[in-house]
Amino acid sequence: MKPDVLVIAPIRPKQMALLEASYRLHRYDQAAEKAAFLAEVGPSCVAAVTNGHAPLDRAMIEALPALQLVACVSAGFESIDLDALTERGVRMTTTSDALFDDVADTALMLMLAARRDLRRADAYVRSGDWGRQGMYPLQTSIRGKKLGIVGMGRIGQAIARRCEGLGMEVAYSGRSKKDLPQAYIAAPVDLARWADVLMVAVAGGPDTRNLVDEAVIRALGPEGTLVNIARGTVVDEPALIAALGDGGLGSAGLDVFLNEPTPDPALTALPNVTLYPHHASGTEETRDAMAQLVVDNLAAHFAGKPLLTPVN
Repeated sequence: MKPDVLVIAPIRPKQMALLEASYRLHRYDQAAEKAAFLAEVGPSCVAAVTNGHAPLDRAMIEALPALQLVACVSAGFESIDLDALTERGVRMTTTSDALFDDVADTALMLMLAARRDLRRADAYVRSGDWGRQGMYPLQTSIRGKKLGIVGMGRIGQAIARRCEGLGMEVAYSGRSKKDLPQAYIAAPVDLARWADVLMVAVAGGPDTRNLVDEAVIRALGPEGTLVNIARGTVVDEPALIAALGDGGLGSAGLDVFLNEPTPDPALTALPNVTLYPHHASGTEETRDAMAQLVVDNLAAHFAGKPLLTPVN
């Protein structure tokens, strides 16, 4: 008999078809009365498929007494109560291994766009000001600049490799020093004071909320650039808006926001911030690979093999 799997959030169509062939799927994501649906099917479900945005709290986990595995199709999982899962002995997997290249590419894109003033330069051409007013103001080169990375996991290291290839000097901060060639500067505020560009690449959640606070933002200075491809909660957004507005920070490139998908209008109205709609991993290839990791982790679990990308 096929194992029962709760679908809290769906994955890509091709991989959903693979799941349908191997498991009895219960579509919580499509249920009109979710509490009643969970009460009915929850006791039989031994696995769940979800993403980092769909809630999976302690109460829901308690309604899944047979749960063995949660396969999350994203890297972040702030909406999932990992402590409750671990207490129950329920394993969880994510898909970080599939997305770090595309996220690092997006970080590079946002850095270059912010540092070279792409948003305003684009408008300068479209408006006809180039023809009327002449050459656009000179910008500053990336080569020779200092890059600080807050969080040196796989994404941070992928960013470091790319930026070192551009001739940047790289240092990082994190919970502890790693066996890496880049310099370690423990405190984010000291890293920001050293850097020309600060990239935020840590996990979200309560432990990192406002890790990049007003002091860190202003330590970058009026020529500095902040790039966030982590989570909106990691940066003190009101402090960021204030610093961008009063010249305390030169520019920013953001893929993530405190309020998604409707960011603060005070932020989106600023001319010195480049915006991307939380889409750093948003390519066909990477999203397919992420979905396939969900399929492969489920298959490994039910075959009694080691999980490919375990979290706990």
